[in-house]
Amino acid sequence: MFKQMRSFMPRLGAVLLYTLILLVLIASPALAAATAPNADKPPQLPQKEAPLSGVSVQSNAKAAVDASNLKEGYVMVKYTGGRNVKIKVQITKQGGVTYTYNINNTGAMEIFPLSEGNGKYTVAVFENVSGNSYTQAYSCVLDLSLRNDFLPFLYPNQYVNYKTDSPVAVKAAELTKGAAKEMDKLTNIYNFVVKNFTYDTELAATVTSGYLPDVNKVLERRKGICFDYAALMSSMLRLQNIPCQLVVGYAGTVYHAWINVYITDIGWIDQVIYFDGKNWSLMDPTFVSSARSSAQVMQYVSDGKNYSQKFAY
Repeated sequence: MFKQMRSFMPRLGAVLLYTLILLVLIASPALAAATAPNADKPPQLPQKEAPLSGVSVQSNAKAAVDASNLKEGYVMVKYTGGRNVKIKVQITKQGGVTYTYNINNTGAMEIFPLSEGNGKYTVAVFENVSGNSYTQAYSCVLDLSLRNDFLPFLYPNQYVNYKTDSPVAVKAAELTKGAAKEMDKLTNIYNFVVKNFTYDTELAATVTSGYLPDVNKVLERRKGICFDYAALMSSMLRLQNIPCQLVVGYAGTVYHAWINVYITDIGWIDQVIYFDGKNWSLMDPTFVSSARSSAQVMQYVSDGKNYSQKFAY
């Protein structure tokens, strides 16, 4: 009997070994799936890169388009024609919206976002001839392939114009110190602006076309118009690496402004900060933070039926 058991043991061991190997082979796909990156994992926010200049420039005698930071989602444009006239820049994505900007005529570079995502863009510079008539001074076509889709809404531009060592940057860091969650940072910035700033009725009554916010002056004066508020809050959010879009458009037939913000694990939240023509308002942070578990809530906060976005900067 013992001899039979001794002769059986190696066979049993072999069977167990084969069984173990078979189980491993069967389990391998499931194990690989369990350890593979989650397809539903939120997109990774990129690290911003130091701006480049002069690496890739297209130009003629009247204008230059610096596309050195093209993959980061913005271009720099300057007028070099030497005429003391009004200058405009138009940026158009193929098959998309045309963005029209005023630009200085002194030869200083200005930054413009490529807000419509990947594709071919035409950048055109125009000189004023008389009245509302303009003639094209220069044009070029750029083929955009973004390093990351968030980038156009993380950098400064002509409308959201800040520097990383500015008073606005210092204040943004102060307001968000100790706030671990993006929504807390957003709330702190919003509360600071709406509680400490007053509406500049004098500026609102006299402001002219082409007005651009100076966010450091707005911060110093604690006063501004809706454009100033939006630019300041957007600057502070981007300085904290929170993607945001300064949006202008229509609610029905009325022209309005709002800020769309990207929150990790939730996504883009439209109209999270909203101006109705009289007051700024913030969507309830508690309401938004629970949105990831409710399809109905997410549908509500992103419902664009009553909103018509025209431009995003």
